[in-house]
Amino acid sequence: MRRAWTAAAAAVVTAASAVSLAAPATAAPAQAALGGGSGILLTDAAGDVAACTLTTIGHDGGGRLVGLTAGHCGDPGDAVVPEFGWNGTPVGTIVDEYPALDVAVVQFDPALVAPVNQVGGITITRTGSPVNFPGVACKDGRTTGVTCGVTWLTDTVRHETWTQICVMEGDSGAPVVVGTTLVGMVNAFIQVPCLSPTVGTTIVAALDAINAAGGVGAGFRPI
Repeated sequence: MRRAWTAAAAAVVTAASAVSLAAPATAAPAQAALGGGSGILLTDAAGDVAACTLTTIGHDGGGRLVGLTAGHCGDPGDAVVPEFGWNGTPVGTIVDEYPALDVAVVQFDPALVAPVNQVGGITITRTGSPVNFPGVACKDGRTTGVTCGVTWLTDTVRHETWTQICVMEGDSGAPVVVGTTLVGMVNAFIQVPCLSPTVGTTIVAALDAINAAGGVGAGFRPI
């Protein structure tokens, strides 16, 4: 079930996801170019569609082509379709979810997806820990594009980083980077989009949980 994601310290937290119209019906290329920052549509069995952002894409220890996004965007079994430049045919599926961290793992069909490490103004070459205050981090979301803001704090118990990055609905899952290092994902904004702080899961915690489970995504490395 799609669910709202709530940060413990927030009075009101709005998950930065949205329902969108189907992708444009245009001729599709042989492969969809997808990377951290790409818009994706997630469709459940009832036909409900959520628009979110891909956090990153790469290969796991088993050689599978996988990616991450926010867990509240969908559930295991939901189809994943590129938002633009595709004909609506699914190119991947949510295969696992980590509710405590609001993280989902997507397995892609390598015959249909061309993974890239640069989308818009964001390039991802590695993963790492978030910066401390007053360090600046940036994100690339399907709704608001590239925006940057100061890092307020990282909660090492809940594995969340709070920043002043502008996000809106649809930016859920957007990669949060420092330079070319992926440090987290966007999960929610507090009360008012682009004015209130943004909350996101640290990538270190997400990958640690996936590695501990040992399933699809374990041993992930970005393209």
